[in-house]
Formats: sequence, structure tokens, C-alpha cells
Amino acid sequence: MLDFIYWNADPALISLGPLQVRWYGLAFAIGFFIGYKIVERMFRHEGAPERWLGILLAYVIAGTIIGARLGHVFFYQWDYYSQHLSEIPKIWEGGLASHGGTIAIIIAVFIFSWLVARKPASWTFDKLVIPIALVGGLIRLGNLMNSEIYGGETSLPWGFIFVREGETVPKHPTQIYEAACYFALFALLMWMYWKKNLEERPWLITGVFFIGIFLPRFLIEYVKNVQVEKEIGMIEQYGINMGQLLSIPFIILGIFLIIVALSRPRQHWTFPNAFPEEKKEKSSHKQYRNK
Repeated sequence: MLDFIYWNADPALISLGPLQVRWYGLAFAIGFFIGYKIVERMFRHEGAPERWLGILLAYVIAGTIIGARLGHVFFYQWDYYSQHLSEIPKIWEGGLASHGGTIAIIIAVFIFSWLVARKPASWTFDKLVIPIALVGGLIRLGNLMNSEIYGGETSLPWGFIFVREGETVPKHPTQIYEAACYFALFALLMWMYWKKNLEERPWLITGVFFIGIFLPRFLIEYVKNVQVEKEIGMIEQYGINMGQLLSIPFIILGIFLIIVALSRPRQHWTFPNAFPEEKKEKSSHKQYRNK
């Protein structure tokens, strides 16, 4: 039988006086870099204009940060922040909500699709959600390094005793549970795109993404500690917390998108290939097929 894990990781990878490089921020940076390269490869694969990449990245970064912060403020602690408006921009003090980030990214992608790509939003979503699953897993590992957002008490041998938070009994490492689900989802979505060409069924990949992200989140919330005190009353009254309540619409949306995608024929988008010829030659090992 395994011993419990005493977890006392330093949230900072490097500290130089008042300046720090934190694991959480590094997870964001690595995720966005890898995500950019994945979407770049997809754009090259389909011949989409390269200049769109930087614009899309800016939209997604802005949506992620602003949306995640405002999601935490309005969904979880509006009672506090309504009295301390000047503290809302202080994201370095913690307080980001994935549901808020998701909503803001959805809005950002629709704006990008209307103003820049001038293609149906499904074309962008079915690419973007793939690296987002990877980023979600990396961020949960960042939460682990911060010793935050963990679960309730457990007797399971893989329980973590979060020493930095003053815990003396093992708790569910829910950060690892979620990260494992998101990495598995990332692998599934990559397989759907590159092996099965299911980007040709608009909204299918996005639908699977919503279910693959928010169904595990809904279930894992049952063993996760509440994030703010007001959730205790919500659980007592409704049997679910805020994270679960916010996950339900996305799960339903995912099911709806899958049904819509499977009821329609495959599509093939065409673009003027704006990538340099040498880049095109490097990716010529896989041709986009008409169905």
C-alpha cells in the first residue's frame, strides 16, 4: 500500500527579489505556445491565411484572461468585489474561473469569425478547442503547484497532504484528476482531426470538447472543496455547487452540437494558400481530402 503524498511544492519556479516566474504562469505560457503551433499546423494543412494566426491568438489571450477574471468576480465573489471595484484587475492575487474564460473565448471566436475569417464560427471552434483542452490540463497542473483547488478528505493511497495550506490529512488531488481527463480529451480531439478528418463535420469536434471538459468537471466537483463559502448554502439547497451549475449548459450544448454535426453532410472549406511554399512542402505528407 502506498503512503500518502506530502505535497509542499514552491509555487515559484524562479525568484529574483520581487520578481517571480510561477509554475501557474509558465503553464499558461507553454500552453499558448504549443496551442499556437498546433493551430498553425492546422491552418497550413487547410491553406488558411497565415496572418490570421496572430489575430486569433490575441483574441483568445484577451478572452481567456478577461473572461476568467470576470467569471470569478461575478459568479463567485461579486458580494466582495462590488464593494472593492479597484481590486477586480488584480489577477496576480488569484481568482480565475474557467467557465468565465470559456464564455469570453466563445464571444471572441464569434467576433474573429465575423470580422476576420468571414467563415462560419464552427471552422474556427473545431480547431481552437483542441489546444484549449491541452491548456486546461496544464493549468490544472499549475493549480497543483499552487496547492489550490483540491478536494475533500480521502483515505485513498494517492491522497495528497497539502502542507503549504496547513493540511494534516490527505485530500483528493482533484487537480490531477481534471488534468488527466483534459489530456485524454486532447489526445482524442487530435485523433479526430488528424486521423479521421472530422473537422469536415462542422461542430462535431467542438461538441465532443464541451462534453469532455465539463462532464468530468461536473463529476469531480463532488469530491472537490467549495471555492467560496456561499457555495455551501447552494449545495445544501440544490445538491450541486456553482461549478456544476455552470457546467450543465455546456454539457447540453455539447450534446446538441454533436447531434447537429452528425445530421449534416461533410463539408470542405477552401482558402487561398497564404503560407510560403517551403512551409507548404513540409506539410505535403498529408493532403486534405474532398468527401
